[in-house]
Amino acid sequence: MATHVPDDDSDPRSSTSIEMPESISEGQFANLVMIAHSPEEFVIDFCLFLPAMKAARVKSRIILTPHHAKRMLQALTENMGHYEDRYGILGDHREAKHFYFGRSRAGEA
Repeated sequence: MATHVPDDDSDPRSSTSIEMPESISEGQFANLVMIAHSPEEFVIDFCLFLPAMKAARVKSRIILTPHHAKRMLQALTENMGHYEDRYGILGDHREAKHFYFGRSRAGEA
């Protein structure tokens, strides 16, 4: 089991150790995210959608309080800023017209 202990002593949560079972540490790939909410919770489904699949398959479901969802949004925004500072600005995802899951147009494997 992997354990992560944050280095920042200024954060009161820095003394909290996080244990991660090896089966979770491998991660899951997701290329689709579905989000639903109620007044009490946000439900975030991380899904995998592949060409041969008739429907996307939920690989992981995370349920958060609205306060934790907002903190997650802030953390993602901050980390995206760090990412773009290092690797360059990402284009707007809406620029892509569609996903092409058919055979390659050039006949490649």
